[in-house]
Amino acid sequence: MSVTSTVEENHRKDPSSPEKAAEKRKRKWVFWERKWRRLDYFKLTASLFVHSMALLAPFYFSWSALWVTFLFYTIGGLGITVSYHRNLAHRSFKVPKWLEYLLAYCALLAIQGDPIDWVSTHRYHHQFTDSERDPHSPKEGFWFSHLLWIYDSAYLVTKCGRRTNVEDLKRQWFYRFLQKTVLFHILGLGIILFYLGGMSFVTWGMGVGAALEVHVTCLINSLCHIWGTRTWKTNDTSRNVWWLSVFSFGESWHNNHHAFESSARQGLEWWQIDISWYIVRFLEIIGLAYDVKLPTESQRRRMAIAH
Repeated sequence: MSVTSTVEENHRKDPSSPEKAAEKRKRKWVFWERKWRRLDYFKLTASLFVHSMALLAPFYFSWSALWVTFLFYTIGGLGITVSYHRNLAHRSFKVPKWLEYLLAYCALLAIQGDPIDWVSTHRYHHQFTDSERDPHSPKEGFWFSHLLWIYDSAYLVTKCGRRTNVEDLKRQWFYRFLQKTVLFHILGLGIILFYLGGMSFVTWGMGVGAALEVHVTCLINSLCHIWGTRTWKTNDTSRNVWWLSVFSFGESWHNNHHAFESSARQGLEWWQIDISWYIVRFLEIIGLAYDVKLPTESQRRRMAIAH
């Protein structure tokens, strides 16, 4: 029996677990009065590094560094949305393995964790959306859903179980390799940026660029479950936030996404900007993307909110 099954079995025997523990943590999220795991320290250190570099960036300003920020934000951000989210987490389209791995590596450099960790958490979010077992539910507070949940891996295991929902990724040597060596890749990126442009490139790339991308990603977890519009009948609080769509490369059409999780397109109307979908569509046109999933008309009619 898997760890996840064991957790669910224990819940049937004792309704207070794990929901009771989650409810207790929801009333007061404990930052210091808990046991910190090595993974928590690693994530907190990475976060402090990124934000510290962003604070130092004004002292190392250069116009070329602004281009580094743009490139870092765009490459890493599209890596997260196109690879981690739509390709790996939801399997909304397929590409050749060499391209799949390349896109995943771009996402790794966004400093948001390795593919196994990121995809597992996101799949649990969809499985338990807005319940006590949601890894980052806004019901536990805006800042918890936005950022604080990242630094409490034990709490995630308590609510969801261990990462048994990413066996498809664990079977592939490349993703196991990235999981074990993620720190070295980030350090290597920092060394390359420093060699090319000194502290200016490091602070504006790994600082400003990474910090902006992290907070835009986190806004999908927090803001897009609190504020915005709803077009589809989903059993959750997901919202569409139009003004965030450009910065998130189309991820903020979040109600659309929760209505049709496997869709490679999240901006479902012609006027809904979805840069990630434009990338997938381009790859499909040139023959590199296939099995691209989109909602059918019958699915759209069934999920539409009557006006």
